[in-house]
Amino acid sequence: MFLAKAPLARSIRGSSASSSISSVCRVSRTSHLTNPASRLFSTTKMATFPTPSSDPPKHEMQYFPDMVNALPSASAEFRRVLWTGLYTQLVLMTIPVGGDIGEEIHTVDQILTFTSGKGLAQVGGKEQEVKAGDLVIVPAGTKHQFLNTGPTPLILYTVYGPAEHKPTSVHKTKDQGEKEEEDGIDVPPEWSQRSKKENVEAGLVPAEGS
Repeated sequence: MFLAKAPLARSIRGSSASSSISSVCRVSRTSHLTNPASRLFSTTKMATFPTPSSDPPKHEMQYFPDMVNALPSASAEFRRVLWTGLYTQLVLMTIPVGGDIGEEIHTVDQILTFTSGKGLAQVGGKEQEVKAGDLVIVPAGTKHQFLNTGPTPLILYTVYGPAEHKPTSVHKTKDQGEKEEEDGIDVPPEWSQRSKKENVEAGLVPAEGS
C-alpha cells in the first residue's frame, strides 16, 4: 500500500492565467470490428473517452487507434490525459485559434507531436514554425511556449517523462488547467515520481535479469 505524498509543483509559468466528465468524441474507423481494444475509443462513429486509472498501470497493452490523425482531433478540450505510467504520461491537447499553451518551465522532459494545424514553437530562446507531422522535444528545465498561428485549432499529443498532471485531468480551457494547478488539484500521483530502484523495491517492476 502506498501513502500519498503532496507532490511538488511540476512547472513554473511565466504568466498567471475537477476533472470534467469524459466527452463524446467522433472517431470513424472500423478497426474495432477486429480489435476489441479499440472499442474503448470507437463504437461505430461515436464513442466516449474512458476515464483513465489513477492507480499504477497494470502490465498490459494500452492501444490508441488513429493517434497520428483522428483520435487527437476527437478531443476538443484544451488538455486531456489519456494514460499515466510509472515513468511517462500521454496527453492530448487542443490549442484554439489565437491561443497558446502558456510560457512555462517544467521539471520533466516533454515530447510534442503535432497532428493538425499550424503553430510557433518557442523553446530555449529559439523559434520554429510547426505543422502536422512535426515533433518537438522540450528538455526538463527549458522555458517554452507554443502558439497557434493558423486558422484552425492546433492539435497535438504530448508525452511527459515523468508525469506532469493528474491521471484523470480533463481541462476544457487553458484557464481551467492553470487554476487547477494553482489550487493543487492537477498534480501527478506520488507513485509516478518514483525512481527505478524504488519501483523495483515496491514490486511494481522486476529487477533486471530476474
